[in-house]
Amino acid sequence: MAFPLVHPATNHEPAPLVDLGDAQERARLSDGAVRAFLNIMERWGVRDEDARRLLGGLSNGAFYTLKKGGGRALDEDRLRRISYLVGIFKALNILHGEALADRWMSLPNRNRIFAGATPLDYLLRGGLPAFATLRRLLDARRGGA
Repeated sequence: MAFPLVHPATNHEPAPLVDLGDAQERARLSDGAVRAFLNIMERWGVRDEDARRLLGGLSNGAFYTLKKGGGRALDEDRLRRISYLVGIFKALNILHGEALADRWMSLPNRNRIFAGATPLDYLLRGGLPAFATLRRLLDARRGGA
């Protein structure tokens, strides 16, 4: 006799999904996202040119305005890219000590998805799909979902 699967009771509600299509939500999230992005780039030692490419290709002027704390709300694509990078940063810090976690993105990697290149090069070449793949790889390694 088969019994239906029943999930255990919980007092916690799932966090509501954020609508990145909503301009007000993007405006609310942008300042914190930019600060997190810039901090991660500094910790990883990423050059400004590569940081601009990780954001989907910003001009010098727009990037330095962003660094100074000015500018308008980020678009959905840039917020999504930063969200992936924050998740990657978190997973690396769960998997490795601080020093290795900060260097890992710039170390050549023999995993077949990187083909001997660095994870940073992989992200720069592969765009948003590469961000998602790297995030899934690290989450699987740390035992997360």
